[in-house]
Amino acid sequence: MKGILYGVGVGPGDPELMTLRAVRIIRENQVIALPGKDPRNATAYKIAVRAVPELSEKELVAIRMPMVRDRQKLMEEHRKGAELLKPLLDSGKNVVFLTLGDPSVYSTFSYIQDILAAEGYPVEMVSGVPSFCACAARLGLPLAEWDEEIRVIPAVHGGDLSFDRPGSYVLMKSAGRMPEIRKALIESGRSVHCVTDCGMETEKVYHGAEEIPEDAGYFTLIIVK
Repeated sequence: MKGILYGVGVGPGDPELMTLRAVRIIRENQVIALPGKDPRNATAYKIAVRAVPELSEKELVAIRMPMVRDRQKLMEEHRKGAELLKPLLDSGKNVVFLTLGDPSVYSTFSYIQDILAAEGYPVEMVSGVPSFCACAARLGLPLAEWDEEIRVIPAVHGGDLSFDRPGSYVLMKSAGRMPEIRKALIESGRSVHCVTDCGMETEKVYHGAEEIPEDAGYFTLIIVK
């Protein structure tokens, strides 16, 4: 029998936000896949190992996930990653792929999942706390009330920055366009809140678009009310 590929969300940064199921599945399986060249440097590993110390003794598999815009190049790398996992799954071993936040939201896991599921490998997703929910909790801010809508935008890929629709906006992956985004936020006149590195030791909170630094890092999430 083929092994199961698990996509396990480890949450946004605080190991206490990992689910009991995520912890159990990591403990019960020996092969752990992580994005990047060095698994031990992966942010998902650094989060999970604080909740599951025995993770450091498991078999770690590096899945290269370069930060490039070339979709053809990305597809080639994703295929290489899937090919690395196939022999392990064919041997009957389960593989636990750790991903930040939730595996269903802009996750690197989804690309590997699509390839292997299409080839008949069993795949299961283990939900984790999404970054925008953790950031809203950190801010003490409800994302939506009554009939409000929520729009989640991967800002680095473009998209409408007019903020002219009712409800709340969540801007993920904002760092690459921060000067442009800050300008649009200031012009919108809306209430803006930002958390960088939510749940990590380097976490910072900003209130107002003017406060957000233009060099804010990759793990920057903005909530617009």
